[in-house]
Amino acid sequence: MNFLAHLHLSGNDPSILVGNFIGDFVKGKQLNEFEAKVQQGISLHRMIDHFTDTHKIVDLSKSRLRGKYRHYAGVIVDIFYDHFLAKNWGQYSNLPLTDFASRCYQTVQMHSAILPERVNYMLPYMIRQNWLVSYAEIEGISQALHGMSRRTKFNSRMEEAPEDLRAHYEEFEGEFTAFYPELQKLAAEFIN
Repeated sequence: MNFLAHLHLSGNDPSILVGNFIGDFVKGKQLNEFEAKVQQGISLHRMIDHFTDTHKIVDLSKSRLRGKYRHYAGVIVDIFYDHFLAKNWGQYSNLPLTDFASRCYQTVQMHSAILPERVNYMLPYMIRQNWLVSYAEIEGISQALHGMSRRTKFNSRMEEAPEDLRAHYEEFEGEFTAFYPELQKLAAEFIN
């Protein structure tokens, strides 16, 4: 899962939300540098990633991409799934996506003192381009994939992935729709 799903699965505690948001930027024992609720959010992030990376439905989505994108298939599927979450947001939340995104940006900004350096660098771009809302359109995830492709060490070809999304749109959406409620249930149990 990518940023939108991680934030959506964080529940209502701001510290858990921030921890879940920064989870990819906190390595190993760095976890201990944060207060308990932020640590819980980071652990939630890791649990979400593990569950997603090992799930049979998600593997179906990745298998459609693996031949062309190799180990980047999982990253691309995470972005695709954020697209389907954003596009169908009203099925998963009563709060409009624009309001949810604004609340998340404000919450993360209020915790700037504890954010890893790379997050503080990325955050202004994320807010200015409103990534969370832009994911609802293929053009939005296309921009995200282009940006990620520029930052990879190898020729990932991730910028081509929107073509694959369009070609197999119903399959990817069906897999997301089957998978996400399981992840929601697991995340809610983890938080409570």
